[in-house]
Amino acid sequence: MKYDLSEQNLHERYKKEIFELFENEPYASFLGIRLTELGKGTAVAEIEVKDHMLNSHGTAHGAVLFALADFVFAAACNSHGKTSVGLSTTMNYMAAGKAGSTIKATAVEEKKNNRTAWYNIRLESDGELLAVMEALAYRKNDYFVPVQP
Repeated sequence: MKYDLSEQNLHERYKKEIFELFENEPYASFLGIRLTELGKGTAVAEIEVKDHMLNSHGTAHGAVLFALADFVFAAACNSHGKTSVGLSTTMNYMAAGKAGSTIKATAVEEKKNNRTAWYNIRLESDGELLAVMEALAYRKNDYFVPVQP
């Protein structure tokens, strides 16, 4: 059985549903992460650093930055409608996030094939680069949006 699985068509046809799926992701919602953009292989999200997100030094906890980066990675790699999961990530921290600031994460797909896809994620606040993540996704066989035989 042959399927019409043009990922560009699936993204365009189901962009609203895919956006809503990630917009309502329970853990991201709990943290206060807001998805602001979703494109083919790209995603942008923001978080406002609250006092309960600070570490012992009074700056944004690294886990908060990682969660934000991981969220946009997940949104970007699933933006095609094909179920994708993380295989590996490397996070590099360069500057501290400040209480009350907004941190913006941008994920960009660098390359994908049938089974894997590679992403670069940048986290910035007030014009300063805070961290970068390199991420590798595994693309499963199934789609989480309807496909027609």
